[in-house]
Parts: sequence; structure tokens; C-alpha cells
Amino acid sequence: MRYEGKLFRPPSEADAYILQATIGCSHNLCLYCAMYRDKTFRVRPLEDNLADLREAGRRLGGRVEKVFVADGDALIMEMDDWRAILSVAREAFPRLRRVSCYAMARNVLGKSDAELAELAELGLTLLYLGPESGDPETLRRIVKGGTFEEHVEAAERAHAAGMALSVIALLGAGGTARSEAHAEGTARLVTAMDPEFFSALTLTVIPGTPMARMQEKGLFELPDMAGLLRELRCVVAEARPTDALFRTNHASNYLPIGGRLPRDRGAILEVIDAALEGRIPLRPEWARGL
Repeated sequence: MRYEGKLFRPPSEADAYILQATIGCSHNLCLYCAMYRDKTFRVRPLEDNLADLREAGRRLGGRVEKVFVADGDALIMEMDDWRAILSVAREAFPRLRRVSCYAMARNVLGKSDAELAELAELGLTLLYLGPESGDPETLRRIVKGGTFEEHVEAAERAHAAGMALSVIALLGAGGTARSEAHAEGTARLVTAMDPEFFSALTLTVIPGTPMARMQEKGLFELPDMAGLLRELRCVVAEARPTDALFRTNHASNYLPIGGRLPRDRGAILEVIDAALEGRIPLRPEWARGL
């Protein structure tokens, strides 16, 4: 079980075994992201990945129920790698019930329908897609590497293959200039992608990133706390997924809340309104993180 550099995984994968099958991110151009800037993207040798899985099986086999395949967009791996990894994972972990990974829209679209269906059948049943915004201009500005339409197509094809989706939005990604358009567009995109899981994170401007340099030059301004909460309110009020588990439990957020959309929309909006009016406490700056 060998790891290189820092590892990142969604909050819901806290109890998963992490297989670092790829190093870094093949895109690695998003202006706000510092997660993989110290890594050069590559796919690890298959024999190393399989050896790590087998070693984890010997140590943890009976305890592991979930496997998260890292780093940034492991779906880019060739099918032969995925077939072997998913097969050995089933052998190593008898109680395995789910394999998941981060995915970019273009990497979903890079697989055929038959390949996506095969991956789902072999056990890759959850993809974490982070469009961050549904506003086309914000997507362009943050160099996300996928359009509104490409994210919708990726969601449709993943769903057709039998995969569940966890969609991630990034409050503040549009800055003050695009705050309203960002929130409204994100609600439209969540509706169109119709994920089983939906989470909102809050943008943190990390020193050394292109976005930090833009902020220093006055080219980007992050909305204040109230502005971020208004974005969250807009997304919750306007998004229309069929039935999505919604969470803001990531450490970057000022207001950790959760529920199901649309069932709990009213209750969630009441909490956001109470936060906007100062009637409930928010997470202090010192407690926030990535």
C-alpha cells in the first residue's frame, strides 16, 4: 500500500480503502485547484496497483466494504487496467459493495456505452463529478475543461450504464461578478444531471494558484459569507433533481447542512435563512479547511 504525495477523497469515502491507481490529474488546469499541482500525471503500473490491492486484502480484507480509486480522474485509465483492478478488488475484499472514483466529464465521454456498462457490472458504481458551476462563462473562466452540455451528456451516459453520480458544486466559483449567474446556472445543471448525491463546497483561494494571482491583481473577488450563503440558497431553491441526498458537510463550508432534495427543500431553506439572519452560528474560519 504505497502512496505518493497528498491524498484527497470525498467526505463520504472516509471509511474506504484508497487505491492510488493514478498520480495527479490529467487536466490539472482548474484555476482554483492546488490539489495536484505538485504532481506530474501518470497512470501507475498495473502490477503495482494489483500488488497494493492484494496486500490491502491480506491486512484488511474482511473489513473493507468500499474502495476509492485515486487520484484526480482515475476513470481515464484503459479498460484492461480497470478490469484487472476491479477483479482483484473483489477477490481481496469479500465484503466489497462499492468502488468509486473522481471523474471528469471528458473521461466519461471517452468511454463507450458498452465500456461504461461493463465497468458498472464489474463494480465501479459511483462517479464523483465536479462541474463546480453550471454557468458557461464561469466554467470557461475557471478552465474547468468541460461545458454545461458535456456534463449533462456524461451524466446521462453514466446513468444509462447503471452508475450513480455524486455531483459537486463550488460556491464562490464565479466570484462577485458572476455570483448570481453561477448559482442559477448551477441549479440548472444539477437539475439536468439529476444526481443521486449532490454536495456543495466553498471555494478557498489557495496561495500559488492562478486564482490567487488573479485575486492579487483585482481580477477576482470572492463573495463574502452572506454572498456565499445566498448562492447556496439559490441552488437549493432552484435545483430540481428527482431525489438527491444533499450535503454541505465538507470542511470548506460555513454552514454544514443536509437532507434530501426535493423532499427537505423547505427545511433546508429555513436553516439557510436563519444563518443569513444571524440566528444560528456558522463554522469559524479557524475550523474551515480543504
